[in-house]
Amino acid sequence: MSLLTVNNLSHGFGDRAIFDDVSFRLLKGEHIGLVGANGEGKSTFMNIITGALEPDGGTITWSRHARIGYMDQHTELHKGLTIRDVLRTAFQYLYDMETEMNELYAKMAVAEPDELEKIMEETGRIQDILTNNDFYTIDAKVEEIANGLGLDEYGLERDVHDLSGGQRTKVLLAKLLLEKPDILLLDEPTNYLDVEHISWLQNYLLEYDHAFILVSHDIPFLNSVVNIIYHMENQQLNRYPGDYDEFLRVYEMKKQQLKAAFKKQQKEIAGLKDFVARNKANAATSKMAMSRQKKLDKMDVIELDSEKPKPEFHFKQARTPGRFLFETDELVIGYDEPLSRPLNLKMERGQKIALSGANGIGKTTLLRSILGEIKPVSGSVELGEHLHIGYFEQELKTTSQNTCIEEIWEEFRHFTQYEVRASLAKCGLTTKHIESKVQVLSGGEKAKVRLCKLINKETNLLVLDEPTNHLDRDAKEELKRAINAYKGSVLLISHEPDFYEDVVTDIWNCEDWTTKVF
Repeated sequence: MSLLTVNNLSHGFGDRAIFDDVSFRLLKGEHIGLVGANGEGKSTFMNIITGALEPDGGTITWSRHARIGYMDQHTELHKGLTIRDVLRTAFQYLYDMETEMNELYAKMAVAEPDELEKIMEETGRIQDILTNNDFYTIDAKVEEIANGLGLDEYGLERDVHDLSGGQRTKVLLAKLLLEKPDILLLDEPTNYLDVEHISWLQNYLLEYDHAFILVSHDIPFLNSVVNIIYHMENQQLNRYPGDYDEFLRVYEMKKQQLKAAFKKQQKEIAGLKDFVARNKANAATSKMAMSRQKKLDKMDVIELDSEKPKPEFHFKQARTPGRFLFETDELVIGYDEPLSRPLNLKMERGQKIALSGANGIGKTTLLRSILGEIKPVSGSVELGEHLHIGYFEQELKTTSQNTCIEEIWEEFRHFTQYEVRASLAKCGLTTKHIESKVQVLSGGEKAKVRLCKLINKETNLLVLDEPTNHLDRDAKEELKRAINAYKGSVLLISHEPDFYEDVVTDIWNCEDWTTKVF
C-alpha cells in the first residue's frame, strides 16, 4: 500500500534546478534513508511533500487517513511554556476529546431520555478512545521519551524560551515521537544528540512499526535503522533496496559500469568518425561511409554526469605558541547556576582533545568560558602566549543577508574576487552556490562557508564545536583528513566517535566533572 506517491516532480530556485521529473513512493512499513551531497535538495524535498513549499510541477498524493509527523525546526516555541507543556501538546487531540466528554457529562443532567441515550453512547465512544490511547498515563509517556532523549537533564519545568537551538530541536523531536504518527519525517535528527541519546533513538526507530523517511549524514546511524535508500544526485532520485553500505556498493558498481560503457562508446564513435572522414569523398567507399554516418546519427550517446567539486580543507598554520595553550584555576562554569565542580585543566601545545559526554552538561559552555565569551561562575582561565584561535561555533546567532562572496570578503578584504571564488570552490561549493545568499543555502553548504573562513585564517589552536553537523560524507572525510594533517592543536566537540577517535590524542569525559546527576 502506497502511503505517499510523488509523480513527475520538478522544482528549482531561480536558474538553479533542484529536481527534474522526479518520482517517489513510500510504502507501508518502509524505513527510508534519503541521502545525497549537500545542496542536492533533501530538505527541499521534505518541505515539498509536507506542503511547506509549492513545487514548480508534479503531484504529491498522501494516503487519505495517514497521520504525518514532521520535525520542523522552525516551529515557534512560546515564552511561558515549559518543556513538559510542549510535550503534552502531542496529545492535544486527546485533551480536546476529554473536554468534549466533560461537556457531554454536563448535558446529561438536563437531557431527555432519548437524548441521554445518545449522549451516553458518545461518551462511551470517547472514553474508549482515551483508554486505548493511554490518555491516563500521558505523564508517564512524556517522562519516558524525555528521559530517553535527555530532556530531563534540563528540567521539564524549564521555560522553552531559555533553551539553546540544540535543546529546542530535542524538544521538537520528543514531541514528534510522542505523537506516534503513521509516517515519521526526520531531517538530521542526530545533529544535536550525544552518543547515548543517538543509541536510544536508534532502538526506538528499530522498533517503530510505521513508515519513516530519514535525512541523515550519520552513516552508522543510517545503516542501523533503514531498509531502503533513496539517493539524490543531479536532479534525480533513485531507489536502492538495503542499507547505506549496500547502496554505496551498488552505486559505485553502476558508476564504474557506466564509465566503462562511456569509454567503449567514445572509442567506437571516434573510429566511426575517422572512417567517415576518410571515406565519404571516395566513390568506392562513400556508401560504407554513409552507413557509418547513419549509425552515428542513430546512436544513443552515453553522457556522464559532471563530477561535483569535492571539498579540500587545508588549515593555515600561525606561529608556534607557548607550551601551555590554556590553564584553568578552580574554574566553575555555568550561567545562573554552576554546571561543573571547580576545574583545574591544562592544554599543551600539540594536543588534540575531544570533549565527550551527554548533551546539556556544559561542553559548549566550557569552550566559551575558555575563550572568554562568557564569565565563569568562579575561578579563572589563563590563556597561553602567541595564541591564534580559530573558532567554529555550533550555532550562529544571526542570519546573514550577504552572498557567499560578500561573507568571505567581509573578513578577508585583501582577497581579490578570484581568490574569494577559488576559496569557496575549494570548500566544495559550485558557482551557483557561491553567488547565492548564505541564508538560502542548505545547512551543509552554510557550514562549508564557515569552514572557508576558518581555513583562510592563520591559527595554532582550532576550537571546533560540532563541526560535522550537516556535512555530507565527502566533506566529513576531508575535514577529518585536514584535522589529522594540521600541525596545530585542536579542542573538539563531536557526537560522532567514528569521526574523532583516531584523530585526537586525548578524550576528556566531561561527565567526570559535571554537577548534573545521571
